[in-house]
Amino acid sequence: MKIVVAITGASGSIYARQVLQFLKETRHEVFVVCSDNGAAIFKDETGLNIHEFGFVLCDNKNFNVPFVSGSARFDAMVVIPCSMGTLGRIAHGVSGDVITRAADVFLKEKRKLILVPRDTPFSLIHIENLKLLSLAGATIIPAIPSYYSHPQTVDALAATVTARVLDHLGFENHLMKRWKEE
Repeated sequence: MKIVVAITGASGSIYARQVLQFLKETRHEVFVVCSDNGAAIFKDETGLNIHEFGFVLCDNKNFNVPFVSGSARFDAMVVIPCSMGTLGRIAHGVSGDVITRAADVFLKEKRKLILVPRDTPFSLIHIENLKLLSLAGATIIPAIPSYYSHPQTVDALAATVTARVLDHLGFENHLMKRWKEE
């Protein structure tokens, strides 16, 4: 499986960290691209440098990457966390950088695109953009954790969202206790 993980400047890097840690244990081909503020916020919130994961790291301004073309065979893209600015640009087909261009390609090619917005509250504009993207085929997984598993740590709480992202990417995982699971 070939996967693009895009990290924007929204708070919520814990979700990206957990996805990258999970993917590091697989044999899949992973490309990572960060928005201008994405890498800095990732380091600030997690204490980690995005380079430490060993994935192919792509420049968000350099369009010379394979996944910005519809002819490239990529399976999935997840934007985690996804700022509402990035989400709005994707919803309206504004492809000014690698993240938004790649998302546009995944939509037009009917490939798996998962967006994980973290901002709250949602304005009417946000809701309309979410609706547009859902109608266009994107999967929206808001960074809204669940509590029925009684998570005891921040990581366990975040894992309730990360597990759902991995589910939608098609990965079996045991990051959280499932509903009514013993």
